[in-house]
Amino acid sequence: MTRQWLSSFVCVVALLVVGVAPAAEKKYGPGVSDTEIKIGNSVPYSGPASAYGAYGIAMSAYFKMINEQGGVNGRKITLISLDNGYSPPKALEMTRQLVEHDEVLAIMGTLGTPTNAAIEKYLHEAHVPDLNIISGASRFNDPVHFPWAVPTFYSYHSEAKLYAKYILANKPDAKIAVLYQNDDLGGDYLSGLKDGLGARAQKMIVATVSYEVTDPSIDSQVISLKGSGANVLVEFANAKAGAQAIRKAYDIGWRPLQIAGATGAGVAAALRPAGVEKAVGLISIIGKDPSDPQWADDPDVKAFRAMLSKYSPSSDPNDSLNLLGYSTASTIAEIIRRCGDELTREHLVEVTIHLRGLHTPSMLPGVTLEMSPTDYDGVKQFQPARFNGERYEPLGKMIDLRATD
Repeated sequence: MTRQWLSSFVCVVALLVVGVAPAAEKKYGPGVSDTEIKIGNSVPYSGPASAYGAYGIAMSAYFKMINEQGGVNGRKITLISLDNGYSPPKALEMTRQLVEHDEVLAIMGTLGTPTNAAIEKYLHEAHVPDLNIISGASRFNDPVHFPWAVPTFYSYHSEAKLYAKYILANKPDAKIAVLYQNDDLGGDYLSGLKDGLGARAQKMIVATVSYEVTDPSIDSQVISLKGSGANVLVEFANAKAGAQAIRKAYDIGWRPLQIAGATGAGVAAALRPAGVEKAVGLISIIGKDPSDPQWADDPDVKAFRAMLSKYSPSSDPNDSLNLLGYSTASTIAEIIRRCGDELTREHLVEVTIHLRGLHTPSMLPGVTLEMSPTDYDGVKQFQPARFNGERYEPLGKMIDLRATD
């Protein structure tokens, strides 16, 4: 009888211990509570690159939707998105405010090469993540020196090498004139073009002219490039300068083969402002273009359009910048979801750099993010395309740099 009682007592005690055992410990960084996660970024809602403001508006709309649905793992995401005017000093000022005053967990989704370059050192020294950087500049793929800065964007250098291969294969007599933005964006593109052309670069590139983001017009640069006698014009620019270059070349009667980096070749942001009839034949790379009827029944594009219609009805559903904002926000939400209850700055970076096989809404079918702790260049697949006056048409098969480099 005594043994039975003792055995029963031990079992009861064991059950009580299990019943009161604490749940897995939650780990929180700044800006995190049981109900909220604060993140921040800065976007050019004004200034010379204000067209990109659509991207930030779409991000905010996405998080409104997510929060109405209960947030991520039961926590609402508060995105504090400030205007940097595409000014590096302003970007640094806004980022300091987000970190030191608003106490955000991380900076996520800041757009632009010069703006992210301006905040890189500050965030590194403060051990604050700068994640989902919207820039393909190679300086941000530096896990050794700047492990806290992680892009989830394609590489400008790799993109430009594709254009070089196209020129070599299709226009071997090319005399190339290059217009490029005078910063890391333009420099990386130009470097990639030269690397792709190899030994022929010095002979084929007959003129290079830069412009500043703050320049009100690039007309004089285009006129100068025409004077070089080039039969190929390559534009490594933002949307505003890209539109100006396309329009000016056409208006002065210059009809070279035009190739434009994706940053300045969006249909809504660049080609329509330039005049679509002036952009016929232009070559670039593409993701999903929400204005293209071929994507009308795509589940990601349909979900994007439904979100925008409800949460930002004044936004243009045909603008690819809105789809980019939606796609970036969905990637951020997925990173946060994978963090679970370990919402620290360190764990946020760890999850991001191990993203593999993640397809985001703006990516073409079959394309995925492939991040690693030693390589932050997560996009390796590109689809070259030619603009026909209405939409981009693919040029051949998608190119996978993992198979060609």
